[in-house]
Amino acid sequence: MRKEDCFYLGKIVKKHSFKGEVVIKLDTDEPELYENMESVFVDLGGNLIPFFIEKSSLSRETMLRVKFEDVNTEADADTMIKSGIYLPLNLLPKLEGNKFYFHEVIGFLVVDEQYGEVGIVKSINDNAAQPLFEIEKDGKEIFIPLTDDFIKKIDRENKKIQVKTPEGLIDLYLN
Repeated sequence: MRKEDCFYLGKIVKKHSFKGEVVIKLDTDEPELYENMESVFVDLGGNLIPFFIEKSSLSRETMLRVKFEDVNTEADADTMIKSGIYLPLNLLPKLEGNKFYFHEVIGFLVVDEQYGEVGIVKSINDNAAQPLFEIEKDGKEIFIPLTDDFIKKIDRENKKIQVKTPEGLIDLYLN
């Protein structure tokens, strides 16, 4: 399985017992959706390796305690600490309306109500305090904050995002 075909679900943050159990910090707003998984992919050395789950339980809001098959000792669990956990993209719940996954809108055309066509979404920068659309137009980069106030409509069928940005925001990047 390739990372491009998967989504990041979380990270193994610590061991839980001497029997090889680990705790995964889930990166989701709906951790209960992932409480009874059969398997996951663990990023070990840059490779996604499938691991089957014997048992799991949510311990706190986003902490999932997991016992993997064939991981039976603390030493086994140690090799997995800080590893990313992934699932295939087809297991993502479908979102509707103006809700979307970041990877889903790459390549969408952004159209501003006043400015018109802004450009194509090249990526989402989620390293800042607030996620940003990274848009390319004629070789220039434009950044638009991902806020509900700005996003008016997601048109998945036509691959368009309609936004209404504050006057002058787009011009800042083009002039």
